[in-house]
Amino acid sequence: MTTLLDDAIAHHVWATERIIDACSELTEEQLATPVPGTYGPIIDTLRHLVSTDAWYLTFFSDAPQRLGEDARPDLAELRTVIGQNGRDWAELLAGNPDGESDTVEDGDGWRFHAPFGFRLAQVLEHGTDHRSQICTALTSLGVEPPAIDLWAYGEATGRTRAEYT
Repeated sequence: MTTLLDDAIAHHVWATERIIDACSELTEEQLATPVPGTYGPIIDTLRHLVSTDAWYLTFFSDAPQRLGEDARPDLAELRTVIGQNGRDWAELLAGNPDGESDTVEDGDGWRFHAPFGFRLAQVLEHGTDHRSQICTALTSLGVEPPAIDLWAYGEATGRTRAEYT
């Protein structure tokens, strides 16, 4: 059964994989170039995006924290981890979770509560924001970013189709 958020999460993972694949064509110097107005160098942004995605999963399930924020994985490892995250997101959504269920984050002397649906919206927004920054960085390097919008996803995966009369 497809849930209402399956396409949203699948697009999130697919778009991140496409960005990683595009970045695999870059030199180490290009990956490490800081870009004003973004999170930072492309490689740091990708590491942050993927490690945070793995961290978000820990709020909802027993999924392991696959990457720490300070980890220094290469692009191949990042692609593997986002794929693993995608399988965990799909499994989580297949359980038809309650969007209003409370998710709790504990810190040093504090506790933060947010509904499941709100947290999931943050996952999607976070990914979109950083993928956009990477597209900006690619453009600043003279590299055409891949098409990662939802319509490109729909076409690539067969989730959309055009009919002409």
